[in-house]
Amino acid sequence: MTLITYCNTAKLTATTMAALFKVSGIHRPVDDLDRLAQMLTHADILWTAWDDQRLVGIARVLTDFSYTAYLSDLAVDRAYQKQGIGRELVRHLEHQLGPDVAVVLLAAPTAQTYYPKIGFESIDNAFLKRRSPF
Repeated sequence: MTLITYCNTAKLTATTMAALFKVSGIHRPVDDLDRLAQMLTHADILWTAWDDQRLVGIARVLTDFSYTAYLSDLAVDRAYQKQGIGRELVRHLEHQLGPDVAVVLLAAPTAQTYYPKIGFESIDNAFLKRRSPF
């Protein structure tokens, strides 16, 4: 296993994030670089995982830093999955936010069994207004 480093100060481009999304399997508008750039610009927290100079994981978060944080993206390159990188990104995020901030997310159908393994509980009291398809 290679040495993965974690960072919350990296300046990513939309192109770099799109490339990671493509190899991670996460469903995002990877061909709409303007939209991805906005996603980066307006993120409150961005934790990244690196294998040398290669981006292999990302946790993108929107938060008020006092009560709730929305984990909007958790993506790991398929070649690096099952190595604890997603878990470690979430651990760094939780450490930064502290114990008084709840972390919520929407899980893709393929990730339903993953999140309980890293400490998330399933809840029944969430609601969703869907966005336009991309």
